[in-house]
Amino acid sequence: MLGHNIRGNGKFSRRDVLKGIGAAGAATATGAMASGTASAAIGDSAVYQFYHTRWNDVRNSLSDVASAGYDAIQVPPAQESKLSWSERQYDSEKFQTPLGYQPINHKNFDSEFGTEWEYQQMVDEAHNQGLDVIADAVMNHMAAGVGYDFPYFSYPDFHHNGAIDYSDPWSVENGDLVGLPDLEQESSYVRGQLKDYVDKYAGLGVDGIRFDAAKHMPEWFFSDFANQWADNHGLYKVGEVLNGATSVCDGYAQTGQSVTDYPLYYTMKEDAFHQNGDLSALDNGGYVDQNPFGAMTFVSNHDSRPPQYEKLAYAYILTYEGYPRVYNHRIGIYDSDITNLLWIRRNLANGSAVTRHSGRDLYVFERQGNLLVGLNRTNSWKSKWVYTGIGANRTLNDYSGNAGDVTTNSDSWVKLWIPPTGWVCYAP
Repeated sequence: MLGHNIRGNGKFSRRDVLKGIGAAGAATATGAMASGTASAAIGDSAVYQFYHTRWNDVRNSLSDVASAGYDAIQVPPAQESKLSWSERQYDSEKFQTPLGYQPINHKNFDSEFGTEWEYQQMVDEAHNQGLDVIADAVMNHMAAGVGYDFPYFSYPDFHHNGAIDYSDPWSVENGDLVGLPDLEQESSYVRGQLKDYVDKYAGLGVDGIRFDAAKHMPEWFFSDFANQWADNHGLYKVGEVLNGATSVCDGYAQTGQSVTDYPLYYTMKEDAFHQNGDLSALDNGGYVDQNPFGAMTFVSNHDSRPPQYEKLAYAYILTYEGYPRVYNHRIGIYDSDITNLLWIRRNLANGSAVTRHSGRDLYVFERQGNLLVGLNRTNSWKSKWVYTGIGANRTLNDYSGNAGDVTTNSDSWVKLWIPPTGWVCYAP
């Protein structure tokens, strides 16, 4: 089993853990591993996502990231792209015009974020700190508004199908995403250039690849090509599948990669974590419940704003199954609640998740036999008796610091008190 044990035996690094997730995901996709049977294999901790941050600034913060308890970072695309710092648009929640996502030259890693040498120094320092690096790779499209004359691509290398019709799955994969010219992955020449791109990332020592706009590329491109390019280097793979349907996410996960858990994101934002929410929506509410090895969970990112009760959502994903990611433009490196939850995740959150109570106001789940987590959506303290597999007549400590100790009775039931819009995390 990976997870906490893999770190504790002194034989493996955190980077081995991340690469192990990729192998586990591939095994799951081929049917070699049943969903939920070994969910503790999903990393030691969590990913810290940097966005619109220069490589030198990332590098200078990595000791803090490691000290806070993360085991990986995700960084923006490294290749030369359209748009400069002066052209970005900003509001208090996200950058509306993302830098790095309109490629000009996949083989030139001097960009607005810094030089290729600075990128290499960042990767090396991450490894010095025991952190993995997940690189963002843009392979669906090229930059808009510059014609089709790129250093390695020209007019015949693109689809020319116009804007996407989202009612047509074929158009989603073959149309121009927000006016960005869509690369023709059917072309062996195009694939060769994109393989060089992945190989270049691997040559710089990254540990994983995030496939940007994955749902806008066909599944066969990943199963037959892109995933294999990453596998050649032992890289973890995660696709950005921006779709709330678990069936769509599963289609891409079955190619052998993890996927961003948008079904869970929409459940948390629209159904659960707000003043009129219903926490029972969390019960089987994400792709993580179907495939814990294949789900990267998150609360927000540069495209998607957080739910009203953002910290409560983090308390959920950082103690639940899956591989969670924290967004740096919303959460600072040394946020006390998050660092505490990361400690709980690394040290206590082992085993498959089992729902112990599912209601509108309260949700309680257990990492089987190890950790009992309670969430309260309301503005007042709430109590609930629940059964736990931790055992009878056991004193449980609340490692969140939000409540007092409790003791299970002779039938392994325990009464939890959970603070307003807060959480508790009980373990022996």
